[in-house]
Amino acid sequence: MSALLPPRRIVGGSPREGSRDPGPLRGLALYGAITFAFLAASAAPTPLYALYQESWGLSPITLTVIYASYPLALMLALLTLGSLSGALGRRRVVLAAIALQAVAMGVFLLAPNASVLILARVLQGVATGTATAAFAAALVDLDRQRGAFVNSLAPLLGMAFGALGSGAIATFAPTPASTVFLTLLVIFCALLAMGGLLPETHQPQPGARASLAIRLRVPAAARRAVWSTAPILIAVWSIGGFVLSLGPHLAADLTGSDDPLLGGLMVLLLTGAGALAVLLHRTHSASPVLLAGSASLVLGGAATMAAEATRSPMLLLLGTVVAGYGFGAAFQGALQTILPLAAAHERSELTSAVYVICYLANAIPALGAGVLTSLFGLRTAVYAVGGLVVALSLVGLAAALVRSRSHSLPTAIDPVLPSDAACPQGS
Repeated sequence: MSALLPPRRIVGGSPREGSRDPGPLRGLALYGAITFAFLAASAAPTPLYALYQESWGLSPITLTVIYASYPLALMLALLTLGSLSGALGRRRVVLAAIALQAVAMGVFLLAPNASVLILARVLQGVATGTATAAFAAALVDLDRQRGAFVNSLAPLLGMAFGALGSGAIATFAPTPASTVFLTLLVIFCALLAMGGLLPETHQPQPGARASLAIRLRVPAAARRAVWSTAPILIAVWSIGGFVLSLGPHLAADLTGSDDPLLGGLMVLLLTGAGALAVLLHRTHSASPVLLAGSASLVLGGAATMAAEATRSPMLLLLGTVVAGYGFGAAFQGALQTILPLAAAHERSELTSAVYVICYLANAIPALGAGVLTSLFGLRTAVYAVGGLVVALSLVGLAAALVRSRSHSLPTAIDPVLPSDAACPQGS
């Protein structure tokens, strides 16, 4: 494979603040665009689930299995393959992931049944999980502050526009799924062809095989923070999993419309509000951001349950916006609370442990909601997930208040995510 790659160009060090060096800026733009594309692809199937359900007679359980296969595959790939870019170089890993992502789009394009859709989602999850750490590391290699900011924002914006674009295509194109995935296939092939423009930011090191070992450890200094913020992390990714799996079904149920654009709108509101929270709180300390995010999750979860109880589409949209704001703020506040407590050599393992919590919370409640919907109806699933989010957010909010008052954990830290913390890549 190495013979097919252009000569490596190592970008040395992060540029000084205010640097006008076009190399790092171009690298930030390219790696940011690839991150955006990966996450747009991750959200693209969401507005199409209703079409698959109607065409193939899929149950809600099957839909959530299709959805959940992505975060579970992503989590396993991140834990086993996520460190490869340290041994092989950032660019080589990213290009391999782009190639696998293109294969996944081809499988989506030709999928004749739900089993093949699950395979496509697994391939997509492996591709994204493999590239996640490489994206984050390359961006921070180029410019620590701007790179971490791009890595926080690009995934949320990618999910928002990916879902909305997919919904629009599904509404107006004569062959929705084929058009969506053919478009994405062309995009990833184009990104692969542009691989020679990607700067290499890290000199490959020996030890590729050793990097495949799973390392999960919570340092003693961070254990209290992990336990106290775990309810918030679970609440954040539970609401995300529900919206991206059954959100379109709920929107269709309340509005009486099967327009796929509604599913895209749900994801846009959730992730767009999350991106806004990241923007507004990027210079704030951890404690107030975590408090604001936790409170927003309580209100958003309650509003979603109230929307189902009153059959109000407008309340559903409002609740999704509020929950989305909590999604972005609470997750950012949780990472800013946890990660600075680990030494630099411990942070990668700690981040992996946090991601296990996030991705399990993303997949398992979504699967549970699918089972509840099939057995007892969508209303039961909405109340179960909404109640779980509200209860966990209240626990997290209480813990954040105690921590804030006692000042037992730092509340004024670097306003950007720590350099080796990648934003979880999609739902």
